[in-house]
Amino acid sequence: MKTPFKAILLLIFLTFLAFSCSRKKDKFINRNFHAVTAEFNALYNGYNALEQGKQTLNDAYFDNYWEVLPIERMQIFEDIVLPGQSKNENFTRAEEKAAKAIQKHSMNIDGKEKNPQMDEAYLLLGKARYFDQRFVPALEALNYILYKYPASDKINQAKVWREKANIRLDNNELAIENLKRLLKQEDIEGQDLADATSILAQAYLNQKIIDTAITQLEIASNATKNNDERGRYRFIQGQLYNKLGYKDSANIAFDKVIELNRKTPRIYMISAYLEKVKNFDFENGNKLEVTELLTELEENRENRPFLDKIYHQIGTYHLQNGSDSLAVAYYNKSLRTDSRDKLLKAKNFETLGDMNFDASVYAEAGEYYDSTMSNLVINSKPYRIIKRKRDNLKDVIYYESVAKVNDSILRLVNLPEAEKLAYFESFVEDLKAKAEAEKEKQEAAERNSGLATVNTIGSQPNRVGPQSQSNTFYFYNPTTVAFGKNEFVKNWGDRTLEDNWRWSSKGISSGGNNNATIDIAASASEEERFDPQFYISKIPSTEKEIDSISKDRNYAYYQLGLIYKEKFKEYELAKGKFQNLLNSNPEERLVLPSKYNLFKIYELLGENDEASIAKDEIIAKYPESRYATILKNPELVTKRDENSPESLYEALYIQHENQEYSDVISKSEDYIKTFDGETMVPKFELLKATATGRLHGYEAYKKAINYLAITYANTPEGKQAQNIESNILPRLINKDFVKASDSINDNYKVIFKFEEPQSEAIASFKETLDTVLKNVRYYKLDTSIDVYNPNTKFILVHGLKNEQVAKTFDQLLTEEDQKKIKAPYFVASSTNYQIIQIHKNLDAYLNIDNN
Repeated sequence: MKTPFKAILLLIFLTFLAFSCSRKKDKFINRNFHAVTAEFNALYNGYNALEQGKQTLNDAYFDNYWEVLPIERMQIFEDIVLPGQSKNENFTRAEEKAAKAIQKHSMNIDGKEKNPQMDEAYLLLGKARYFDQRFVPALEALNYILYKYPASDKINQAKVWREKANIRLDNNELAIENLKRLLKQEDIEGQDLADATSILAQAYLNQKIIDTAITQLEIASNATKNNDERGRYRFIQGQLYNKLGYKDSANIAFDKVIELNRKTPRIYMISAYLEKVKNFDFENGNKLEVTELLTELEENRENRPFLDKIYHQIGTYHLQNGSDSLAVAYYNKSLRTDSRDKLLKAKNFETLGDMNFDASVYAEAGEYYDSTMSNLVINSKPYRIIKRKRDNLKDVIYYESVAKVNDSILRLVNLPEAEKLAYFESFVEDLKAKAEAEKEKQEAAERNSGLATVNTIGSQPNRVGPQSQSNTFYFYNPTTVAFGKNEFVKNWGDRTLEDNWRWSSKGISSGGNNNATIDIAASASEEERFDPQFYISKIPSTEKEIDSISKDRNYAYYQLGLIYKEKFKEYELAKGKFQNLLNSNPEERLVLPSKYNLFKIYELLGENDEASIAKDEIIAKYPESRYATILKNPELVTKRDENSPESLYEALYIQHENQEYSDVISKSEDYIKTFDGETMVPKFELLKATATGRLHGYEAYKKAINYLAITYANTPEGKQAQNIESNILPRLINKDFVKASDSINDNYKVIFKFEEPQSEAIASFKETLDTVLKNVRYYKLDTSIDVYNPNTKFILVHGLKNEQVAKTFDQLLTEEDQKKIKAPYFVASSTNYQIIQIHKNLDAYLNIDNN
């Protein structure tokens, strides 16, 4: 009896299930079956997936506390997502579950939805698309709820989420209008009110209406049931008050965040404390209280994840309080925490760089600015500002390095033999101690490696992966890694990770002769490395070598003096460099400009006695110099000085424009000697190089540009020469002429050649030619004069676009005009004429069958 009874019950249940599965019947059983199935199956799993996706977003999102936080923690990606793709699989799953609920459980009968869970399904669909950053499809799903389910209990949520999507699409005005209507027409409260007012605050923030945003955040903070949200809203309120300059109101908002304590994420509380410290009044505030607060934050074990921010703020507090050494210590502590906040690192490096810059330690400032740029977005505004600072330091860092290294070498040169030996014996002892320590470290690493191998073999014989390859793969074996590091230092020295690290100049940094010696030690054999005589033998000994080092050092001093005086206005530093130069037996060309610059510095520093002595010395010893003329006639400084390098350069440039290349070259050479050591010299060199190229061709130009690029590498003209050498010269190297068939669209020039020309004869022929060309019909022709080389000039006729017409140019003239123009001519396309002028290969062109 029991078996048939169970079968009957099963049959009844299956019959009930079959009838209730229908989505076309508006029955109590059907409605509730689909509602319950949708809610506790598809929608339940969909909302679980949505929460997992939101958690993934929150974990990946990193708030930038240097700016006003966004209301909603959500990273917006600029990447374009193709249809069918998704940034987060959880949101895809949530969307699929929502779509499944709609497809399988919707009961649309006579135009009305009978399943009460469908509005929830469309809301899930809209949320999933919103978090997947597909805002237009999200709007479509949310608008469907407003259109199809106006009586739904989810209608207010749908309206809020629709406006969130509108804000993401930059429809802020529309969102504000709709949300204000919602708050006016509907009596909403609780979390719905918090969501509506918080997103309205975001719309106002996007519109830069800060005071109204603060009001809406106050409503949201009081209405929300989520303490995480409350802490965030209160903190943003404080940030906005700070932005408006209301520090007292900001501190009240931050106090409310602090009162939440463990009810809200600790980052908000720590950031609130730090923002209050930023608002501290150093004139009237209690510094002891702030010091105690910062100490407590630093020592609290719960704050370890936030020590990067705490250390930075302590450093900033000490800097503002005048304790520079403490500030440096805490900025370095903040950097050692290995913070995820790249902007925090950049601010630490920038502040340290600024401190070194203010202290005139420019080489270290440059290194800090390099580190700052590595933590900033390339080509962003902050990056460009720091790069400009760094570029200004490039020259001073270079010349300081040259001066320091060469000074160190010259000191070694001048040491007595006994002191040289003592110095390098001490150096070798240090090397031996370091080598012994490294050897012990290697042996310890080998022992540990052997023990680890035994343990691995004994306990996990079948293990696969990197650990099992410790005897074969280089980087998994500590012994080989340690050996490799040691060999690298031996061969290359201690070099920073940067482009072109192999260059020898990279090994000689600002560390003086110690770094240079370490480089020599790294390249030495094992026997030489610990022999003091080896290093003594490397000291320059010939007079030529020593003179070269001395000249480089002196020139570096001179350039440093000019840079400190003109660019950084560091007159004391500039004075020291010029005085060091004059005490170092400099070349004669540097003496007079150095003394004149010292005179100007003495005047700027108010050292009138020294200025008077310097002035008298220049006038007495160099009476014919330009500087003596200026000192005797100070009014020349305010008037136009025709003998100044600037004026002479302008006059020479006009000669260059007039193709007086020989004069330009000879005068440039004279001016380079006259003004040697001054900032105008590279300009004269560049003008000379250009004139040389125009007069003598490609090879001479290449040689002159190469000299300029090497000799004046750190000047704008030197950098321009480097660019020409790298990018322009390779495009000019081709000297093959273009065939007529390959230059169909080219213009053609009729060229009259004059050897050893007289200016009067050239001018007369050009005047006659111009008169003749006015009578040519159908063509608009004009002429010009070009210099080919020191002995040859061309008169060119322009305006012909057909090679055959150009070759029969004389036939365009009337019989009377033909008698006036009897000089022979040849024809060249514009491209070939350019090649002729660049490579000075006219003979080669005339020897081919072109005319």
